[in-house]
Amino acid sequence: MGKLKKIRVHIADDHRVLIDGIIAVLKTENEIEVVGSSLNGKEVLEWYENNTSDVLILDINMPEIDGIGVLQEFKKRDFQPLTVILSSYDDVKLIKEVVKIGAKGFLAKKCAGEQIVDAIKTGGRLFYFGAGTSGRLGVVDASECPPTFGAPHNMINGYIAGGKEAMFTAQEGAEDFESNGADDVIAANVTSKDVVCGIAASRRTPYVIGAVKKAKEIGATTLYITATPRNTFNIDEVDIAMCPHVGPEVVMGSTRMKSGTAQKLVLNMLTTTTFVRLGKTYENMMIDLQQTNKKLVERSKRIVMMITGVKYDEAAEYLVKSDGHVKTALVMILADVDLETAKSRLEKADGFVRKAIA
Repeated sequence: MGKLKKIRVHIADDHRVLIDGIIAVLKTENEIEVVGSSLNGKEVLEWYENNTSDVLILDINMPEIDGIGVLQEFKKRDFQPLTVILSSYDDVKLIKEVVKIGAKGFLAKKCAGEQIVDAIKTGGRLFYFGAGTSGRLGVVDASECPPTFGAPHNMINGYIAGGKEAMFTAQEGAEDFESNGADDVIAANVTSKDVVCGIAASRRTPYVIGAVKKAKEIGATTLYITATPRNTFNIDEVDIAMCPHVGPEVVMGSTRMKSGTAQKLVLNMLTTTTFVRLGKTYENMMIDLQQTNKKLVERSKRIVMMITGVKYDEAAEYLVKSDGHVKTALVMILADVDLETAKSRLEKADGFVRKAIA
């Protein structure tokens, strides 16, 4: 038999981290080959002038030319690649419109990251609940968001069975009761605006299940990270389950190893994607970091220098003028405006530097 021809895919999204995430997923499929990617609608059209693909995965909210504009241009050229539209909105009218002008499929991007972004935009928060290694990983991820992304300290929260003592000394019995998880959800004042993410390598941890059940009862969106196979996942109170497959542990039952590493990767992706979507990055640089130590003060200067091209002393001067706020310094330099105008532009642009300097 001849070799099976691979399906050639082009990916178009306005965030490189999301493109990389899609590529990472598709690479697990032997029948699929990613042949190109684009960060805006203009790049899509230019790529297809000299290249082809079997499938185009196209974000509807592309800059310069949006997804609908790309489809309309394809129609003018009498060129119709098999296009699947990605959108955060699953409005019926929108679906009909994109199908009418050539889309062959429509995927609503209501993934875990989108749920978190939507919650934060409406005043909600993200809570992690876990036990042992899983709980510690959630606390670590939550604690790193304020210095990295300038997030308020109560926006991303980590809870571990057994409380603070369990971060340093194992409190093994604390995870054995669903009521303990439910009590922590109540103590955290979780509301229907929030997102609650359970973390449990084995899926079965009572503390985590209790937390998720109570959160669902309150009306919060519920997520779950586990290393057990998806086809065995059976917790009805979970809206979205993330089940990275890692196989048997090197030391049987020691889920701090492969399972813990996989959970950490998923947590990194959740919060990184969230804060990219909230305008906390510029290209691959963190631009809302808090200058809480000398290292971050110097990093802030370096970021301003790299993005704007100014020298060290000028970057330092603008950071003083902006009260240490990297985003504001960037807008002051790139848009050549004063402090108050830069702040106003950022507020109108929902914190996105690119929009503020346009």
